[in-house]
Amino acid sequence: MSGRGEGRILISTDDLEAAGALRDAFQGAGFTVELVTPSEELSAEPRPSLMILTGGAGGAESRPQIKQARAELQIPIFLVGAGASTLPPRVQAEFAECFPEGSHPGEILSVARALLERLEVQKITGIVGDSDAIKEVMERVLQIAPVGSTVLITGESGTGKELVARGIHDLSRRKHKPFIAVNVAALAETLLESELFGHEKGAFTGAIDLRKGLFELANAGTIFLDEIGEMPRITQTKLLRVLEQREFMRVGGEKAIRVDVRIIAATNQDLRQLVALGQFRKDLYYRLNVLNIALPPLRRRREDIPLLFEAFVADVSARHERPFVGISPETMEILQRHYWPGNVRELQNLVESMVVLAPGRMIVPADIPAEVASEGMPRGVSPVPVGPGAVRPPDGDGSLRPELEFIFRTLVDLRMDVDDLRSEFDVYRGERGRRSQVEALEVGRELREVHSSDAVDGGRWERAPGDVPVETTSEVISVSEPGGPGLGPTAPPPGSLVLPPGFSMEEIEREAIVAALDRVKGNRRKAAEVLQIGERTLYRKIKKYGLEE
Repeated sequence: MSGRGEGRILISTDDLEAAGALRDAFQGAGFTVELVTPSEELSAEPRPSLMILTGGAGGAESRPQIKQARAELQIPIFLVGAGASTLPPRVQAEFAECFPEGSHPGEILSVARALLERLEVQKITGIVGDSDAIKEVMERVLQIAPVGSTVLITGESGTGKELVARGIHDLSRRKHKPFIAVNVAALAETLLESELFGHEKGAFTGAIDLRKGLFELANAGTIFLDEIGEMPRITQTKLLRVLEQREFMRVGGEKAIRVDVRIIAATNQDLRQLVALGQFRKDLYYRLNVLNIALPPLRRRREDIPLLFEAFVADVSARHERPFVGISPETMEILQRHYWPGNVRELQNLVESMVVLAPGRMIVPADIPAEVASEGMPRGVSPVPVGPGAVRPPDGDGSLRPELEFIFRTLVDLRMDVDDLRSEFDVYRGERGRRSQVEALEVGRELREVHSSDAVDGGRWERAPGDVPVETTSEVISVSEPGGPGLGPTAPPPGSLVLPPGFSMEEIEREAIVAALDRVKGNRRKAAEVLQIGERTLYRKIKKYGLEE
């Protein structure tokens, strides 16, 4: 969107000085400004974008212009002047913004521009709401739309992820190019690759002709991949190539096809957990999650339910030509208490059923289905997804408490870090190759910390023929080569170990304890010191290996 202002601004003349300063500021920003007197009726053509009421709190609710602006023109109203910021919360809620006396015109202009841009985005996307959560989403859309980076939209089913994706496309430089939406979960694994990338004639049975894929058809435009978490691993690999190289090959093709496509992906799952579980490629996740928009569930923006209700009623009444009388306050309270597991889509379907089934009369609590009228979360509906995508245990409103979310995220990150270390170790092990038998036994010696405090002949002894010694300053572990005497007739000096090939770690540990006891003539306390383990541990191992005698 342009940084210049567009639209007609109405400014009341209750405070002439403030009205004049505001007029200059808005006109300088490119807006069309019209000053209106307190008794003047507001003109509807051309349709105004905003009304600014100067003069403060006096008559803020009773003035006919206010009612006209809200009911007929349905435009936001700013209140500026003395007492505006100290009105009761109920009254303040009727205005889009309230500014105290002495507020700088530039500040009011900045807030007005942001509001009008957000309303334009909501008009384009079809997303309805005035909650802080929706305002944040609209701001993100405004920031993200002009650039060409990949976007990942997250949120529960029914929160409007495709609406946001279409809005990003319609506000971007690609708005006159194709927008193609693909539900990954709706396509069979055998068909998904062909649908996305196309296929050559004869590539498989039934491929009687060349077919272009959706990526090729979306060239210069936007492709929306919904439910990306359901994509098979093999297709994830090919999608990663498109993101990295901006090219792909048709199924059965040999020539790379270059494309210029903006990818917007969406999911109702936690991709980080899917990565930790090995169900989603980590490199693809980071390629998709360049820019992120998280859509809130309806239960976290309950104040938007009346606005959504009105919007759905207007749409359904026009489509079905059914009159709508209204809804009782008690019924609206029921709707605002409901958990809404299906989010906005569930509310939209409920509104359509109520308008169709209750024509020409007020909607009352009796018209609400039992599963909606019940307090809190409906029976049989769990806010915790089950299976591979289960990621969010509930708090009171189905969300994680901050401290639990912190712990949960930390555990997921730790799992990913451990997987990274394991992969790096596998690479290291593959490069180094298999250790020799002697090196493996030396590692076992270090793990068990079999040490002695006294040197034996300066830490050296003459090895028996056929033995391969591993020496330290305190003990010797020798492995008998095949055919060598090992523990046979040539005995090593006291305090040394000569082990035949194939010894287990427990056998090495047993022989180390025996050697230590021999060195200190059976003194268990000294043997524990030599082995650098506790006496109780030594006693337990002596019993384990049957060395009591």
